[in-house]
Amino acid sequence: MDLHISLDGRGDRTDRIYRQLRDAILDGRLRHGERVPPSRELARGLSVARNTVAAAYDRLVGDGFLCGRAGAGTFVAYRGEPALSRRAPAGPLRPSRRFSLLLEEPPSSPPARFDLRIGHPDASLFPLAAWRRLLARSVRASADYGDPSGFLPLRAAISRHIGLSRSVRAAADDVLVTAGAQQAIDLVGRVLIEPGTVVAVEEPGYRPVRRLFQSHGARVIGVPVDDDGLVVSALPPSARLVYVTPSHQHPLGTAMSLERRTALLAWAQQHRAAIVEDDYDSEFRYYDRPLEPLQSLDRAGRVIYVGSFSKTLLPSLRLGFLVAPEALRPALRAARRLADWHGEPAAQTALAAFIDEGLLQRHLRTVGRVYAVRHELVVRAARGPLAPWFAPVPSSAGLHVALRRTAPLDIAELVRRLRAADVAVDPLEHFYAERLAEPGLVIGYGAIASADLPAALDRLAEAATGLAG
Repeated sequence: MDLHISLDGRGDRTDRIYRQLRDAILDGRLRHGERVPPSRELARGLSVARNTVAAAYDRLVGDGFLCGRAGAGTFVAYRGEPALSRRAPAGPLRPSRRFSLLLEEPPSSPPARFDLRIGHPDASLFPLAAWRRLLARSVRASADYGDPSGFLPLRAAISRHIGLSRSVRAAADDVLVTAGAQQAIDLVGRVLIEPGTVVAVEEPGYRPVRRLFQSHGARVIGVPVDDDGLVVSALPPSARLVYVTPSHQHPLGTAMSLERRTALLAWAQQHRAAIVEDDYDSEFRYYDRPLEPLQSLDRAGRVIYVGSFSKTLLPSLRLGFLVAPEALRPALRAARRLADWHGEPAAQTALAAFIDEGLLQRHLRTVGRVYAVRHELVVRAARGPLAPWFAPVPSSAGLHVALRRTAPLDIAELVRRLRAADVAVDPLEHFYAERLAEPGLVIGYGAIASADLPAALDRLAEAATGLAG
């Protein structure tokens, strides 16, 4: 192995070799069972006498850090846990105050057998064989830096796809490919937000976006949501950016009414504000005709439309996009170039072929049928065994259903009992940041197998019954 030991400066060389080897073992850089270089080889590399290295090895053997094996060499004997924190005490460097306030992430729960958390599609439904074929072909064709806006054939494919499926008005030049929707929104923040800019978000809403805007120095204000979507009359007049999920409100699942959509567009034009329309999972619609996106209703160039393939395909692909008004496109392209120059060319080339060959539409039809069955199972359970305590929020799309609590029930204790029963679920309160949280649950059905969903819902009903009794 290549083992770096510094003998610069003054001091006993044996002691310095001993201490650096000891620290490497304690830190875990040299792990139990690994062979260290023979003393002759290390001495030659350090330009010191062999006895100098041999003496250091003898001390390490005597202290229990190394052991010798006849005819095999010298090996690490220490079995303790690595202690990298010993290497350097806390120094003067600190993150900015703005980022310090964002470091407290909500605790992530360990995996559960029955996963009812939201935001995850079913990876087992993804056509992996077809994707591998396209990706292998794309890797051979991708050899140079890419365009910051994204692979042109992919932008053209996306514009056709969202034009047909969502009535979004966009040409290839209007589309900018990103590493997921989160990067798309981050680019918007880089271009439109200055320290102190007021940004309005839905309450309850998508917490990572709130934190992202705060990281850019924005003053984020939550705006209430009712059964018709964002309450436009409650928007702060000073807001210069409004983030909404109008097709399937995150997390309640309601759709913003047409009247509320036109009111929001009029408000944005009057106040010279921008609107970020996050259309994160509206491809999965089980009944009711989808309403027109804000982007297709916009005539004043106020809407930035954001989409993602994380819910339709796989989150690990990290592929999303935005459609922006012409006035913002050069700045957004420059922001993308400054952030990471360009996306991953092979994945973008593969996705372009995936769309053009009709594989995306075929996949959406297949998984749409599966998710429709799961959606119905959740709604049926909410109106049946769970009806004494919950009522489903009307929703006709997406990968989750929100349940409002309708009778006294300790939601926090219910979630704890479900974890003990190997069921993971999100309480509705996790999606509130400012207002008094409405008690309830959000049931995701994307990550759980169809065969396991009835059992998970049964456990939920049993836990509620036991807690109420």
